[in-house]
Amino acid sequence: MKNFPIKSKESKASFFATGFIVIISMWIIVGAAEVTTYVFLKTVLLITLSYVAMIYDLSTKRIPNALVLSMIFGWLILVIPMVYIDIENGIRILTDSIYGLLIGGGMFLLVYLLSKKGLGGGDVKFMAAAGLYLGFAHTIPAILFGTVLAAIAGLVLILLKKIEKKDRIPLAPFLFIGIMITVFMP
Repeated sequence: MKNFPIKSKESKASFFATGFIVIISMWIIVGAAEVTTYVFLKTVLLITLSYVAMIYDLSTKRIPNALVLSMIFGWLILVIPMVYIDIENGIRILTDSIYGLLIGGGMFLLVYLLSKKGLGGGDVKFMAAAGLYLGFAHTIPAILFGTVLAAIAGLVLILLKKIEKKDRIPLAPFLFIGIMITVFMP
């Protein structure tokens, strides 16, 4: 995290921990009052791991494979018991999640291939894993919010001559915002 504006390790840790606690607290206050334990745990895990992806992408312009695998493993730990506890609901959750993975990963893989790798491979894997948590109905809105915000930020940075057209900006922070918008939406 050499390029991060906060230099000391203790200050960085405090900054990240504070941001994370604020986000989780906001979600709990706004939307978690009437959700099941499964939805609560799934959302906290999604917010946590997406936040970590955002921090990694901001500081290194990469999303580690270990983080994506952690997202998938965490999802499996949540879903497998659901299939055994309530098979009908568990199968519905499993199917919805697989659709989210296919939409998130598929759309980003298509852009990755068509843009000659203008989109990072970590973004493709991250959005596929996030799709597991978001499901069919929330994956596309999260992608739309995130990519539109990234496009606006990119245009503003180009107009302000902070970057050039060929420069890349990290996408995970904008995807994180898109995910948060969909999590906070009723």
